[in-house]
Formats: sequence, C-alpha cells, structure tokens
Amino acid sequence: MKFAICNETFVDWPHEKAFSFAADCGYTGIEIAPFTLATDARQIDSATRTRVRRLADDTELEIVGLHWLLAKTTGFYLTSPDPATRRRTAEYLGDLARLCRDLGGRVMVLGSPQQRNLLPGVSHEQALNYAVDVLREAIGTLEDLEVTLAVEPLGPAEGNFLNHASDGVELIERVGSPNCRLHLDVKAMSSEGTPVADIVRANHALMEHFHANDPNRLGPGMGEVDFLPIFEALGEVDYCGWVSVEVFDYSPGPERLARESIEYMQACLDRLTGGA
Repeated sequence: MKFAICNETFVDWPHEKAFSFAADCGYTGIEIAPFTLATDARQIDSATRTRVRRLADDTELEIVGLHWLLAKTTGFYLTSPDPATRRRTAEYLGDLARLCRDLGGRVMVLGSPQQRNLLPGVSHEQALNYAVDVLREAIGTLEDLEVTLAVEPLGPAEGNFLNHASDGVELIERVGSPNCRLHLDVKAMSSEGTPVADIVRANHALMEHFHANDPNRLGPGMGEVDFLPIFEALGEVDYCGWVSVEVFDYSPGPERLARESIEYMQACLDRLTGGA
C-alpha cells in the first residue's frame, strides 16, 4: 500500500511548494487534476509536461496519474445521446491518456459526475450503452499507451449515474479491456449501505485504484469513518496499489489536510502490523 495525495488539495499553491510539502509529509505519490495545469489538457505543452514530471522526480514523488478528467471542460459528455459528443469525448480521453503518459502516470480515474449524469429523457440503460460506446472507442489508445482507465462509482450526492460499485463493474465488463478497471472511493462507498470493507473484498479482482476520504468531504481520520477495517480488507486482498487522499472541503487548509490524513492512515497501518 502506497500513499498519494491529489494535487488540487493544495488549491493555489505553486506546484513546487505543493510537491515539496507532500513529500515532507511522507507521501510518495501525487495525483494530478488536469485543470490545475490547464482547463483543456490539449493546451498543456511539452515543456510544461516535462517540467511537472521533473519536479515530481526532484521531490521523489511518483506521479500516479490523473483524476477529475472532464472537470471544467466543455463539449464532452460520457452519456450523451449525441454521437458527435461521444466521439469528441472518446478522443479527449485519448488526449488525457497522452498527458498521463507524458507525466509518468499510469492510471486515469473517471469520475467527473457533471459530465456523465443522466440527461433529460435518457434512461440509465441508455446512458450505460452510450458510456460503453465512448470507452470502447477510447480504450485502444489507452492500451497502446499502457494507461489504465479506472471507472469511479459515485454516491447520489454527486450524481445519478454509476452510484454503486456493481454499476461500475457492469460498465467495465461490457467494455471488456484489461485497461478498463475499477476505482473505489470511501466517501462514495459510504452511501451504498454495505460496509466499505465488504465492498472492497467483493470487488478486489477489478480494483485498480483507491481514494481515501470521509463522507464529510474531509480527509481520512477527519470524520466518522473508521479506516482500520478498510485497511484490514485492503491487506486481506493483497492490494498493493495507491491509496490516494482526495478531499472536497479545503477549509482546514492544505497543511492540516495533508498532514493529518497521512498521520491517521499510517497510524491505522501501524495498529494492523504492530508498528512493524
């Protein structure tokens, strides 16, 4: 298990300061929201890509990949009934995959609820078909670039499409590629009515990536969720990937969010391993 943090946690900090502070806290990975580099990923030039990757190397951080893939963009939609919109979205996922590869990342978390929620007159089954259409068109590019798309189910507070881990699994299985796998998020799973640890155990075979947070929108350990059974389940299924802190309420400030989150997660691991 490796700890990373999403870079938008640091809000308006320069990347140099954010990366350095994350490393000082003990994180070994950084996860990038593309909109922190440019609203449109296609506008991020090669010099910027090289600079960000070198900065991560200099601070001994690994760039895990990307999330918030479609946030702040226009013209893209995963579940649109319009074929041209779906085609543009598939092409843009390919552009994002190239950005991910250039930064040294290997995973792209597909959340972005505002670009996938059900449109008027579109049923869930129709939306699922449209999403399959987009991902099947994009997945060849991701396979070529050795980037994995991690589909993220989200709770009803965020949207009305893919609200359960099982919904994500259905989409993934219909896409049918080893480069399309599952992302699990503690805040989202907390809305399912099933213990988070049980969802982890039930879906571990497809799990690619993991976000640590709390339903109160803060970091792990800053709310009511007990991560001890969650980390115990991750250990049981031999999850060796990233546990990446993603928060949505930045009011405590970047320093507290970053430091308290990793201190709590490390304390949970120490309790499970006896401090080894």
